[in-house]
Amino acid sequence: MEAGTLVEWLVKPGDRVKRGDIVAVVETQKGAIEIEIFEAGQIGEILVDLNTKVPVGTPLARVRTELEAHAGAAAATPPRARPTAPSTTPPLAPPSIPLARGRPIPRPSPTTPILGGPGSACRVRMSPAARRFAELHGINPSGITGSGPAGAITYADVERHLGEIIAPSKKKRAPGLDLEAMRTAIAVAMARSKREIPHYYLEHQVDVTACEQWLARTNAVRPPDSRLLIGVLAVKAVALAARRFPAFNGFYRDGKFEPATAVHVGVAISIRGGGLVAPALHGADQAPLDELMTRMGDLVQRIRSGRIRSSEMSDPTITVSSLGDRGVEALYGIIYPPQVAIVGFGKVVARPWVIDGAVGPRSVVTITLAADHRVSDGHAGALFLAEIGKLLGEPEKL
Repeated sequence: MEAGTLVEWLVKPGDRVKRGDIVAVVETQKGAIEIEIFEAGQIGEILVDLNTKVPVGTPLARVRTELEAHAGAAAATPPRARPTAPSTTPPLAPPSIPLARGRPIPRPSPTTPILGGPGSACRVRMSPAARRFAELHGINPSGITGSGPAGAITYADVERHLGEIIAPSKKKRAPGLDLEAMRTAIAVAMARSKREIPHYYLEHQVDVTACEQWLARTNAVRPPDSRLLIGVLAVKAVALAARRFPAFNGFYRDGKFEPATAVHVGVAISIRGGGLVAPALHGADQAPLDELMTRMGDLVQRIRSGRIRSSEMSDPTITVSSLGDRGVEALYGIIYPPQVAIVGFGKVVARPWVIDGAVGPRSVVTITLAADHRVSDGHAGALFLAEIGKLLGEPEKL
C-alpha cells in the first residue's frame, strides 16, 4: 500500500479518545481500513479533509495528550475576579462603522448574521451558530451557499453541506471493494516475496481424529452459534508452536531477522468475487478457543463487508491459510513479507492409518510450511510442523 483515500471521520476536534478507538476510515486497495488510535487524549486539529488521497505516513490529525489537554484547559480558565460594585454608568452605545459616503450604520447585534471568524471563514457572512458548527466539523464555509438574510449562511446550510460531504463517501463504499486494485496489490506483494525470499517447503500429514471426536463431544451440548470449528484448533496450534519456535514468528527487515514479542496469527480470508486478505488475531497463543472463534467470525463478517482495522493488517507475525473447505488436500503458500513463514491446511480426508500395529481408517490433514531460508532451515521447519501435529493430537489442552 502506497496511498489511501480518507472517506470518513468518526471523531471531531475536542473529542476525547483512548487507545484502540476507531477514529477514521481510509479506502485502500485492500478495502476500507478502520484507522485506530494509539494514544489517549483529545483531538486537537483535523489535518486531512474527506475524499482526499494521501501517501502512507501522512498525519491525519493532531492529538493532545491527556497532560496537554489538562494544561490547555487550565490555561483557558480565566482567574477568578474580585466582586465589584455595580456600575451606575449607562452602557456606551455600540460604535458605528462609517461608510464611504459618510452615512453611518450601527454594528450588528449578536443575533444578526455576522462575518465568520479568522481564516477562510472571515470572508463569508454566517451566523455565530453556523460558524461554530462549521469549525467543529472542520468545514470551509466558502463553498456553502447561504439561505439567510443577504445570503448569510445559517446553521441549517452548514448541516446540509455536511450531509452532502458524507453521503458520497458512504455511496462510494457501498458497492464493495475494488477487486481489480486488490488483485494488483496481491500480485505486487507476491512477486516481491518470490523474488526476495528464498522459500523452502515442507509437508506433514497429521491424524486429527482426536480433534474431530473432541469437537463432536464439545459441540453436542452447545447451541449452533457457539460451536467451534476445526479451523480455530488449527490457528491455536500454530500460535502455540510459533511461541515455542520463534524463528517462524517475526519479520525479516533491513537485512536481519526480528523475532516478534507476541504471536499475532494472520488468517487468510477470501473475499466474495475474488481477492484475499490476512488480518491478525492478536495474541492468538494466549486466547481461549471460544474467544478465538468469536474473533474469527467477526473478522470474516467485517472483511467481507469491506471493513478492516489498521492494526489487524499491519502486524501479523505468521500467517495461516486453509483451502480445506474448497476440497484442496494440500496448499503451498507464498510468504507475505516481511513475515518469514506461512502454514497451510488442506482438507481433512479419511485414510488408512496404522495405530498400535493395526490398520484402520483415520481422519488425516496435510499441513504445509513455507519458510524463509535466511532465518530457518528444514530441520527447524520439521520440528515446527511436528509440534503443530502434537498439539492437534491433544485438542483438550488447546
